[in-house]
Amino acid sequence: MSQTRNAPTIPASRPVPARSPLRFLLAGGVAAGPLFLGAGLLQGLTREGFDFGRNALSQLSLGSLGWIQIGVFLATGALLIGGAVGARHALRGAPGGIWAPRLIGVFGVSFLVAGVFTADPGAGFPVGTPETTTPVVSGHGAVHMVAGMVGYLALCAAFLILARYFSARQARGWALACRLAPVAVIAGFAASAASVAAFTAGAAIGLLWLSAALVRLSGLSRRP
Repeated sequence: MSQTRNAPTIPASRPVPARSPLRFLLAGGVAAGPLFLGAGLLQGLTREGFDFGRNALSQLSLGSLGWIQIGVFLATGALLIGGAVGARHALRGAPGGIWAPRLIGVFGVSFLVAGVFTADPGAGFPVGTPETTTPVVSGHGAVHMVAGMVGYLALCAAFLILARYFSARQARGWALACRLAPVAVIAGFAASAASVAAFTAGAAIGLLWLSAALVRLSGLSRRP
């Protein structure tokens, strides 16, 4: 009498019901990047004295209308943390299911901190600020920069962990992109001393690729 044994299988990610609150949390995480970038683009085009070639989006938190960008920072952080909770459910039992959501959560917290501790003025913004970059970094400016650095490093690490997940699910193109995205983010940050636009581009790539990965993650999590 013969016995048959089932071949070992990769743990499947847990399906997220269409009407589950966790689906809305994932959707919020997807919307976080476009919200932040869209709000920054709109404000940058309408705020007097702002120049995308010289000023970072963080500086929109300054001036009489700075409360708008502060609110955007806080909303983005909250949406990212919610997206991390949704990702934790979708990835439960799958490769990277523990640390990827945690690191995305750290990325979300960094936006909350950056919203509370604003960037320093400089490069002519807000209007009346000297054209040269502020030579002395304030305490709140330093916290803002450290929060951004820690947050984006956490995001890059999350991408590398998600690459394992996508590889295990045979989504090799997505796995490759998750390995390349951190390179683009870090390259943009490294070039920030020469070009603020490069810094903005690197940050944008990180935010938009996270949105894309969460969309794909949500789709894969419904598969058996």
